[in-house]
Amino acid sequence: MRFSKAVVKYRVPILIVTLALMIPSVLGTAGTRINYDMLDYLPEDMETVIGQDALLEDFGKGAFSFLIVEDMPAKDVADLKAQVERVDHVETVLWYDSLADVSIPMDLLPDKIYDVFNTENATMMAIFFDTSTSADATMEAIREIRQLAGEKCFVSGMSALVTDLKDLCEEEEPIYVGIAVALACAAMLLLLDSWLVPFVFLSSIGMMILLNLGTNYFLGEISYITKALSAVLQLAVTMDYSIFLWNSYNEQRGRFQDNKDAMAAAISETLTSVVGSSVTTIAGFIALCFMSFTMGRDLGIVMAKGVLLGVIGCVTVLPALILVLDKPLQRTRHRSLIPHMGGFAKGLVKVFPVFLVIFALLVPPAWSGYQKTNDEVYYDLGDCLPEDIDYTVAKNKLSENFGVASTHMLLVDAGLSAKSVRAMTREMEEVDGVKYVLGMESIVGPRVPEEVLPESLTSVLQSGNWKLMMISSEYKVASDAVNTQIDRLNTILKRYDPSGMLIGEAPCMKDMIETTAYDFQVVNAVSIIAIFIIIALVEKSLSLPFILIAVIELAIFINLGLPHYLGQSLPFIAPICISTIQLGATVDYAILMTTRYKEERIRGSGKADAVRTALAASIPSILVSGMGLFAATFGVALYSDIDIIGSMCMLMARGAIVSMLSVIFMLPALLMLCDKLICVTTLGMRSKHVHQTKQEVFAK
Repeated sequence: MRFSKAVVKYRVPILIVTLALMIPSVLGTAGTRINYDMLDYLPEDMETVIGQDALLEDFGKGAFSFLIVEDMPAKDVADLKAQVERVDHVETVLWYDSLADVSIPMDLLPDKIYDVFNTENATMMAIFFDTSTSADATMEAIREIRQLAGEKCFVSGMSALVTDLKDLCEEEEPIYVGIAVALACAAMLLLLDSWLVPFVFLSSIGMMILLNLGTNYFLGEISYITKALSAVLQLAVTMDYSIFLWNSYNEQRGRFQDNKDAMAAAISETLTSVVGSSVTTIAGFIALCFMSFTMGRDLGIVMAKGVLLGVIGCVTVLPALILVLDKPLQRTRHRSLIPHMGGFAKGLVKVFPVFLVIFALLVPPAWSGYQKTNDEVYYDLGDCLPEDIDYTVAKNKLSENFGVASTHMLLVDAGLSAKSVRAMTREMEEVDGVKYVLGMESIVGPRVPEEVLPESLTSVLQSGNWKLMMISSEYKVASDAVNTQIDRLNTILKRYDPSGMLIGEAPCMKDMIETTAYDFQVVNAVSIIAIFIIIALVEKSLSLPFILIAVIELAIFINLGLPHYLGQSLPFIAPICISTIQLGATVDYAILMTTRYKEERIRGSGKADAVRTALAASIPSILVSGMGLFAATFGVALYSDIDIIGSMCMLMARGAIVSMLSVIFMLPALLMLCDKLICVTTLGMRSKHVHQTKQEVFAK
């Protein structure tokens, strides 16, 4: 209570300090680097990551792209190549004239070298950069190359992908927040009892969101998914806390003459409720930190921090704003549009066996769809972008003109003999889907000594420690075919050179598939165990955690199972994150109803009366909370052109509705069914079971 009185007393200084903190928050937000390369989040001890570092350290080559040129005379292509070579951070441009201008008789060059770079109406250059795939300098170089190249030229590769992704994100992100705010505000205007209070809520939450974004500066960088979702998610999951305070304050105003005393009592009451409610949400986000694919940790830390700041803002900034604006807030109050739910609750409890049957019937198809959706996710990051964006157009041109769907790079020991390299190359070229293997030995052939080659060429393909080779594949990144191909190539490589490394986008994606499959199991287990323990402690029960988690897990299975039945494929990160976020954010609905049910049973109500009262009392809060989460995410899902963002927001929006309906319809039925078990296994309720049993015996 001392804290509550201090907040009321120092309400004006609290607002002044919070507004002052917005200045460094804006600067911190602007100064936080955003990482658009998902492959950066792979564990550092993976061979593909080690190989990528070796490529940059030994060859000075980090990012890699193809430039496809259509219907351009060879002389103009040569001029374009010279211009591209002058772009900052372009380390090497490899084209046919890189080989044709050397003092080697043309008839000694293998025919396949010409075919690597040319088709009937198109030619291709391989561009190496001296910076990493997602470095700001690389993205700037990609933009400059596109300007030089013009409409007949197309730049593909991971760096082109992250460049387009960054530009699209920066264009769309402000609109995400605007849509989320507008729709959340509309939902609150409809469901709350004041025309002004939604704007007060949004002001308080908005300041906490900005503070969260600003403090990300101390993390060094965050992923683009975290940046795009954090504001929307924080708004969605912390809106409840503001509603708790507002409802409590209006209730306390009927007990206290002074509105300041009423607010102090409301803060004290809300703090207990909000801390209990936020713990499960924070636990869900912290579970993401257990992913070895560290983008989960990135999102988990930022969102756990956001929820914590949301709690702080709810009991400090929001009370201060409400007290300052108390008169207009009270004048603009109106009757809530949500009707009294007593009759609805009575009817639902009366037919509870029907919902037990529905629950049992839903489990098999929901579980089956959930499992199949997880098997049908896609990993190709390019698939999350629109079909008409520059990267996607270039990727399709590369595939159409040259039959190249992915390119691997091979690092082999520089001491490996030319004879062994040629034998290895022949074996690799026989692997299904491999178009060619391009390296020093394949360029010059056995009749040309490497000593006659210019340093400008040898430096591209050989360093002091490694030889660099390129493998062109007909198979798409992250497909089963390319993963099988990578396994076979690695088997051949390790037989000739145990220290050799196969790197590139497709091998990294294969590692990502294996890593995230493991992460999905770990994150699910951690979140369920953590929330089970929290519910057990909050409800002082051994049985209630099983019941509550069963209800929300069914909602998760339905939510994540629907894409399979609707013929939709999700980005790989969505099921991992959503299963945890939905559990943490919506299990509060079940806790709210169950806590009230317990209170009613402990007061002496029969099980039917207790469930009916708990249901009628909880539905308005569950509706406001669920519709708030739905409203904040659904609009973003419809608008976003980035499928990762759109899919995650759609899953969160649908998850809010499914969880809301599951709690309202399924949980009361399970409480009715398991009442005796709950009474026996819950601290403080055993006597109610004994008392009810005696009454039943007496009645008989």
